[in-house]
Amino acid sequence: HLCKKLLEDKNNKIIALIRPNTDIRRYQEFKDKGVICKLGKLTSPEFIVEVFNPDKTGRDKFDIVYHIAALRGGRNFPKKDYYETNVNATKYIAEQCLKHKCKLVFCSSVGVFGTFPDELPPNENTSRKSDNYYHFTKILAEKELQKLVKQGLKLIIIRPTITYGIGDYGFPYKLISLLNKGLMILPNRDIKINMVDVNTLISAFISAGKGNLPSGSAYNIADKNPVSLRKLVDFISYQLKNRKYPSWKKVPMLSFKLLDFILSKNERLRTSIKLISRSWYYDVSPAEMDLHISTHETIPNFKYVIDWYKSVK
Repeated sequence: HLCKKLLEDKNNKIIALIRPNTDIRRYQEFKDKGVICKLGKLTSPEFIVEVFNPDKTGRDKFDIVYHIAALRGGRNFPKKDYYETNVNATKYIAEQCLKHKCKLVFCSSVGVFGTFPDELPPNENTSRKSDNYYHFTKILAEKELQKLVKQGLKLIIIRPTITYGIGDYGFPYKLISLLNKGLMILPNRDIKINMVDVNTLISAFISAGKGNLPSGSAYNIADKNPVSLRKLVDFISYQLKNRKYPSWKKVPMLSFKLLDFILSKNERLRTSIKLISRSWYYDVSPAEMDLHISTHETIPNFKYVIDWYKSVK
C-alpha cells in the first residue's frame, strides 16, 4: 500500500528491500513500474551497509527511509529472531540513516503501551508495558532510536493500531469470518475498540516523510473515534446477513478469563480473545494536527473491507 502510494509521484525513485526467497509474483508489479527490488536480510549489517552505498545501488543517497518491516506478535518464532529483526535490524538501518543524513520514518506499534494501556487513551507519559515479547522489542527499538536522535538522527515514529484494509487476513478479516459463520462470542458488557483504515496509515507515513516535525516525535494512528464492538458486530452482520447478530451469543466476562487461562501457551489466540473482552482506543488528535491526516469513523467506513471479504471468501 505504501509503495503504491509513493509511486503516484512520478518523481520518486524507490528502492524496496525484499526478503530472500520471496515469490517474485508478490513484487513483480513494482519492478515493472521501476522500483529497484533488492533481496536480502535486514538482520545482516553488511546487507544494510550495501543498500545505503550509492556505488552498489546506482542512485543518489536516500532522502527518506520508511522502515515498516517486523516480526509481528503471535508468530511462532524464537525470541532471538524477534530481537534480531525488531531491534538489531532497526539499529542497523537507523545508524546508516544517521551516517548518510536521511530521515527515518519508523513503524512501531501502539503495543508499546501493552495490549491494554494503563490509561485510555494513552499518551507519551503513559507507562510502557512489555506484556509480550513483541511489545518488548518495539519498546526497546524506540529507546534505541531515541538515543540516536540525540546524535542527530532525523526520526518520526508512527504507531498504528490494528489495521484494516483490502488484502489483510489478520484480526479484522477473522472477525468478519467468525461473524459470517456464526461463531463469534461476545462479552456480556460492551467494549470500545479502535482500529485504523490502512489508507489513513499510509497518509500518516507520507506526511511524516515530507513534514518538518521535531525529530523523535511519535504519533498513535487510529480511526477518529473508538467504536462499540457490539455496534460494529451488528453492522458487519447486517452487511453479511441483513440482520443483527444474535443477542444470545454473549457470555459472562468470567468465560473470557477462563479461555485466557486455557490458552496460556497460545499467544495469538490469547491476544484475539483479549481484544474482544476489554476496551482499547487511542487519541489521534496529535496526528491529525501535526500530520494533517483525515481520519475516518469505523462505521460506515469498514464496509469496503466487508465487501472485499465477500468477494474472496
